[in-house]
Amino acid sequence: MSLLLLTIAVLALAMTGMAVGVILSNRALRGSCGGIAVRGPDGEPMTCGNCNCRLPEDEAPAETSRS
Repeated sequence: MSLLLLTIAVLALAMTGMAVGVILSNRALRGSCGGIAVRGPDGEPMTCGNCNCRLPEDEAPAETSRS
């Protein structure tokens, strides 16, 4: 029983840490377009270029280069 409670406590602590990290990063969560199985209204596979979930170019966050 104590192992179960320890496991729940560790998972709760990890989830709390991730939530605090998201809050402190001050960025909104975004979903994905759903992968390669998503089809558009014409039956063609959707690509990132024609996804309606994308931000317009003028609202897109600035890309930072990581090396």
